[in-house]
Amino acid sequence: MSDRTQLAEKRVLVTGGTTGIGRATAILLASQGAHVLIFGRHEKELTDAMSDLQFAGKNVHGMTADASRIEDVRRVFKEVDAKLGRLDILINNAALGADGLANMKYEDWEYVVRSNLIGYMSCAQEAINRMRPRKSGHIIHVGSMSADVREKDSSVYVATKSAVQGFTEALRKEVNELGIKVSLIEPGSVGTDMQEESPEEQREKESRGEMLMAEDIARCIEYCLVQPERCDVVVVQIRPHLQPI
Repeated sequence: MSDRTQLAEKRVLVTGGTTGIGRATAILLASQGAHVLIFGRHEKELTDAMSDLQFAGKNVHGMTADASRIEDVRRVFKEVDAKLGRLDILINNAALGADGLANMKYEDWEYVVRSNLIGYMSCAQEAINRMRPRKSGHIIHVGSMSADVREKDSSVYVATKSAVQGFTEALRKEVNELGIKVSLIEPGSVGTDMQEESPEEQREKESRGEMLMAEDIARCIEYCLVQPERCDVVVVQIRPHLQPI
């Protein structure tokens, strides 16, 4: 059986931890006794998230940063070293929604690619550099069902999430011998600020089983993290009960 107490005292970085899935995950892990550092792009969202985090756990930290910018990523990991001391778990979650290529300007879709893919890669590399000497660590990537469904009018988003899927699968093979686990979570529709529906419409869909809650994905992430060392949860696809695809 899994033992949730093993999350106590773990050092965790959650990218995109100020909203949605990242925020729910950070709160859950902090409540389990983990030391958690989050970052997001906006000060207001960070302030709101930190209020909840400080209620959930004692050892929580936050900062503003943009995962698309390598200078920001390096600044985040300096804070990891200073505030956490080590890194046991990376939750790569910071991502943006996007439309189809034909409806976006170059500068806009390039920014999405840098955020959704290059941000994951740069954070993973910094995490591996810290996990390798200890021969221990767990990297979790939050992907999307879009990598397989490939919806119309979302080609830029699909491109990034398909890339995350392939990157994660190959990275696991690359770092497993270093003692580092890598897992991929691919949610379906989740009630977050990335959805077009209003919060009220999202709550209605959640109650009908047509949409997941951010807390559902947080619990899925927790499940991956509390498995015995001999077990790797490689890919989890989690969908709303009534989502047809």
